[in-house]
Amino acid sequence: MSLLEDGHARRFHYLRLSVTDVCNFRCSYCLPDGYRPEGRKSFLDQAEIARVVRAFAAMGTRKVRLTGGEPSLRRDFTDIIRIVAATPGIEQVAMTTNGYRLRERAAEWREAGLTNLNVSVDSLDARQFHRITGEDKLTEVMAGIDAALAAGFARVKVNAVLLKGLNDHELSTFLDWIKTRPIELRFIELMQTGEMDALFARHHASGEAIKGQLLAAGWVQQLRAIDAGPAQVFHHPDYLGGIGLIMPYSKDFCAGCNRLRVSSVGKLHLCLFGDDGVALRDLLAADEQQEALMERVHMALGHKLASHRLHQGNSGTTPHLASLGG
Repeated sequence: MSLLEDGHARRFHYLRLSVTDVCNFRCSYCLPDGYRPEGRKSFLDQAEIARVVRAFAAMGTRKVRLTGGEPSLRRDFTDIIRIVAATPGIEQVAMTTNGYRLRERAAEWREAGLTNLNVSVDSLDARQFHRITGEDKLTEVMAGIDAALAAGFARVKVNAVLLKGLNDHELSTFLDWIKTRPIELRFIELMQTGEMDALFARHHASGEAIKGQLLAAGWVQQLRAIDAGPAQVFHHPDYLGGIGLIMPYSKDFCAGCNRLRVSSVGKLHLCLFGDDGVALRDLLAADEQQEALMERVHMALGHKLASHRLHQGNSGTTPHLASLGG
């Protein structure tokens, strides 16, 4: 079976695998009313997760990011890390977390095989953090980041959704924080989803303004690694940390797409902002189905569009970012 390549000559080495859509935070840009289950859902079990990852590894995937919702809410999350890390061909196992359980679990996850860590911190001001996330947990999350560095993670990525009028004035505070810490801070432009039109209109801010400030201050843009995410990354000789900008409304944002998504109920999504996914779960019942599973993924990839349609205000069928591990 050949490596994963779409009709636009893009190759895919990176899988984002959601293990749950449950989340315990109430972020204004994602789940402002909190998690609300839609009927009874059965999330992928460990055997199904192992089969998904084995199939993607056989097709050239080298990096798997475990997402949610909040992935650490699964009681078997450490076992899931071990399963993914033990898969032949997988070189990096990452997770994206709100940091809720990071302080107590960082060392455990590291020992299980987790290699990369992204933590969401939308503000360094406790009151603003509470306002944005719905949870007064900044102190605990920051302690979790310290615990991750102490556990041996060489570098931690911190995600902050850029929100006009809420945190877009905090650049200097964030820069002071990463000057002596091995943290890559990533500002993510607010993206318009099906349920967030009013919030998008109030709070969307372009990352281009921050990019201009960084370049003017001597920051240098880095080349993008083959298995890296979509961030434009900047380094400065006087800073131990770095800055990343994820700007989905920028020109040619999708040209370097290298990732596919599988949801917590076993659907393949070719784009975060695409239409309904391709069902894979019926091919996850037995190891003997791997060839058929790989064939279905290849067939689906032939329909991947050259670009999302956010510029036309079309976010596909994605109601909110938690639904696909945004």
